[in-house]
Amino acid sequence: MEHRATQRDADARFTVLMAAACGVSVANLYYAQPLLQQFAGTFHVTIARIGIVPSAVQIGYAAGLILIGPLGDRHARHRIILWLSALLVPVTLSAALAPSVAWLATAAFAIGVLSSIAQQIIPLVAHLARPEERGRSIGTVMSGLMIGILGGRVLAGAVAQWSSWRVVFDVGAALNAAMFAMLWRELPRQPAPAHAGQRYLALITSTFAQFGKFPELRTAALTGALFFGSFSVFWVGLTPLLQSTDYDYGPAVVGSFGLLGIAGASAAALSGRWSDRARGPGRIRGAALLVVLASWGAASFGEHSLWGLVVGIVAVDAGCQAAHIANQASIHALPSEVRNRVNALYMTYYFGGGALGSLLASHAWSLGGWPAVVSVGAGFAVLSLVVHALG
Repeated sequence: MEHRATQRDADARFTVLMAAACGVSVANLYYAQPLLQQFAGTFHVTIARIGIVPSAVQIGYAAGLILIGPLGDRHARHRIILWLSALLVPVTLSAALAPSVAWLATAAFAIGVLSSIAQQIIPLVAHLARPEERGRSIGTVMSGLMIGILGGRVLAGAVAQWSSWRVVFDVGAALNAAMFAMLWRELPRQPAPAHAGQRYLALITSTFAQFGKFPELRTAALTGALFFGSFSVFWVGLTPLLQSTDYDYGPAVVGSFGLLGIAGASAAALSGRWSDRARGPGRIRGAALLVVLASWGAASFGEHSLWGLVVGIVAVDAGCQAAHIANQASIHALPSEVRNRVNALYMTYYFGGGALGSLLASHAWSLGGWPAVVSVGAGFAVLSLVVHALG
């Protein structure tokens, strides 16, 4: 009995550390969001043009998922994780030195590719967890990932307020170095899977083939792309709104709005537990998508009502995270030998939708301000519900 309790404590400690690593790695994807006005001022460009930076980091993440993510089904995951985390340090430093928008966007793309480390860690945790606790373990890791999203925005805004956006990336590089040191010490050294050796091109081709094999994956991937597109529209469009004459907030205040999304971290853990209790990931996803759509109803008042924004932020974060965990629980119940590939494909769609949402948000703001942003974000939410209903 004592041995079992000790093992549970060790498993919980490892899961929490992996959640922290996911948080640090994913924070890299969100440093840019509260800094759009600062980027535009440094490089003397419009918000519409600087929108390529948050889009580039999400496109890079999607590329990393589809090109690197499947390798975990054929090679030792700990080696992949350590290489990615080591390379993140110099690449993040290069963003701090960017002399142009093109340099910054290229560095953002590379940061996105390497930050796909989080999607190597999640299948590793799912693989090591006991089946009856898999949803809970995934929920814990995803809560860490959510906190990283919030922390990335808050940290970026606070640092930029008191120094500059370049220092934000210096701090990010230091955090990435600390993450690498922790992973080097804590990751279990495991051999490559017994069926390793498949050629790289065949592995990537087989990744896309999973889309046709599993209806659960198709529904999860398409809904994920759409609700994360809605999420990205909200957060990218929020920055110019809060720094416009309607509010005139500085980057520290803009970044601190990320703290409102802590409800999303709670929703992640709860969604994981509900999935373990067999309430059905499909039912949880449907309810969560309704919350995402409702968030835009509240946000539509946000141009003149701070409370409308607050309610919208809490709802969009909680709804998207609950839907995401429901999707994760669904796809990680598929055969273990394809787990990295189905996760890579799902997350490629997910961040592909996010990249599209980021790009459309900056253009919507330039064309029609906050009402245009709300229309685009609500459109993504409606489409996600349609796909869910048809799936």
